[in-house]
Amino acid sequence: MKPAWRSGNLLIGGTITALILAMALVSLVWTPYPPTKIDIIHKLADPSAAHWLGTDPFGRDVFSMIMAGARSSLSVALIAVLVGAGLGVPLGALASARGGWVDNLVMRSTDLAFAFPALLTAVMITALAGPGAGNAMLAIGIFNIPVFARVTRGAALAVRELDFVMAARATGHGEFAIMLRHVLPNISAVLLVQVTIQFALAIIADAGLAYVGLGTQPPFPSWGRMLNDAQTYIFKAPLLAVFPGAAITTAVLGLNLLGDGLRDLLDPRLSRSR
Repeated sequence: MKPAWRSGNLLIGGTITALILAMALVSLVWTPYPPTKIDIIHKLADPSAAHWLGTDPFGRDVFSMIMAGARSSLSVALIAVLVGAGLGVPLGALASARGGWVDNLVMRSTDLAFAFPALLTAVMITALAGPGAGNAMLAIGIFNIPVFARVTRGAALAVRELDFVMAARATGHGEFAIMLRHVLPNISAVLLVQVTIQFALAIIADAGLAYVGLGTQPPFPSWGRMLNDAQTYIFKAPLLAVFPGAAITTAVLGLNLLGDGLRDLLDPRLSRSR
């Protein structure tokens, strides 16, 4: 296994992700200014010592909003990934363990779920329950379920054909006992990498939902909402769009590099082939 310090992607991605997470956690107790504080007198101020990234059309401090937006985006992404993995992994494991009509039912259900992207799912949920961060979590989480189910099923089917699993089956172990004791521990690395990938995609989805007004609602800041607000002032104050866009890009880049580094670290075959 490659030493962690030799994986550039892992170090860079882990550092970026840790910084974004630290910013979100710090925003729980401190921001330079209250993220929702309106100060019309200082609206659209340029970056300065007083306001590091300037202010928006309502005089709110952009850096404080970026910090609070990190908390919002990471919270939505975390819950969405937990929903997707919490339901998708057991479904994928069940499909691989039982096979037959159970496998067909689970796979056809995932095909159906893929027909409804997160945005369309959010529109349907919003029509029933109204817009909000909770509905964004639910919509993105539902979209993640078939992803984790398919990844789990594919990885589990590959492991179930290995000799040590056949030996366990020959000694009388049941299919579910084999799944819990042998298969799931051996596909945990694959699932961990998938978590980082889906986390990055969930941040993008959350930003998209907030941009169209279906995610986190004002006055609480979110990166997607900041992009939506900035489009009116794109020529007068273009930095208003640059900063939240850079935050989304940096967070997604860090998570993708982290996932790539974890894949290299946890898969010895990839390490030897490079």
